[in-house]
Amino acid sequence: MTLNTRPSQRVALALLPLLLAGCATTGNFVSDWGEITLAPGDTGLCHSNPCRVFFKLPPGEGSYTLHGSAFPIGEYPAGQTAMIGSFFESSVIEVVGADLPKTYLTVPEPFGETR
Repeated sequence: MTLNTRPSQRVALALLPLLLAGCATTGNFVSDWGEITLAPGDTGLCHSNPCRVFFKLPPGEGSYTLHGSAFPIGEYPAGQTAMIGSFFESSVIEVVGADLPKTYLTVPEPFGETR
């Protein structure tokens, strides 16, 4: 089966998932090199590997636990901006037990590596 579309339509179809992903978050799009500061609901693109990540915790009492895509990140005081580590892979960051949107971090593969 082939698509009978013009090149401009194919480009629009290829970009559609990116546009929909942007609609799925409620925060900002943050992009930087070396380090990045994110908050709940943000989408971040770091242009370095590793990428030092800071996270703005929501206000409240006590602390919040953060969890990455496949690993616990740690527990941090409410209302603070915490350095949560250097990331070598993309991750989805979640504030455990809080009704907050997830944070999406994209980190490039190390230079010279392909999968």
